[in-house]
Amino acid sequence: MNLNFKNKNALICGSSAGIGKATAIELASLGANITLVARNEEKLKQVLSELASENGQEHNYLVADFSNPNSLKETLSNGISKNYHILLNNTGGPKGGPIFSADLSEFTDAFAQHLLCNQTLVQAVVPGMKEEGYGRVINIISTSVKQPIEGLGVSNTIRGAVANWSKTLATELGPFGITVNNVLPGATATERLDQIMINIGKKIGKSPEEAGELMKSIVPARRYAQPEEIAYAVAFLASEAAGYINGINLPVDGGRTKSL
Repeated sequence: MNLNFKNKNALICGSSAGIGKATAIELASLGANITLVARNEEKLKQVLSELASENGQEHNYLVADFSNPNSLKETLSNGISKNYHILLNNTGGPKGGPIFSADLSEFTDAFAQHLLCNQTLVQAVVPGMKEEGYGRVINIISTSVKQPIEGLGVSNTIRGAVANWSKTLATELGPFGITVNNVLPGATATERLDQIMINIGKKIGKSPEEAGELMKSIVPARRYAQPEEIAYAVAFLASEAAGYINGINLPVDGGRTKSL
């Protein structure tokens, strides 16, 4: 199996922390040239310093605001000067809460941050992928596309839209040697999970630690995922070995999701 990414260029969104950072580090260790994308420049500089750089690898970063698709489009237009082979669409999820009480702006903001920004990124990099005859578009979304998660009404809705956008895109781009797949992380040890445990704890009258143990108890693996474990799945889907895998939703959740 060839997991060598030498001479492959990867654009990794949300790469200042968590799953995005872990993916950037993993792909760099396998030889890829990495472009980090996030809004916090200081964190981007720190991650940049952590990337493996051997055999002429070149890494850089772009500072981008995913709350504004037009601003992102301008950033990409000014900042992209090479063809990319790999795109990881990844950004923080919408805030929690029941769907009934969600304000309309929560839906429109989340739609712009996730689906519209994904569309903007794809339109920026796919022409280069077509030139290269190789493309991997991988979206980090959620197991909620298979099984809605209680208390994440807006997220459940928008993640489902992204999953269907992705499936449609996979059909259109497949003939050009470009695959489009979704990775669905389960509970992963990131800063976002810490906040979720605080919120769950308040709701059920437990401490964040107790809420965390409850969460682990419903996962067959009885633990959280580490960001690196999500990154390993992304690396496989980005590789030549995964060239015939297209249009799928891949849960990486320790077996928590009950649906097939």
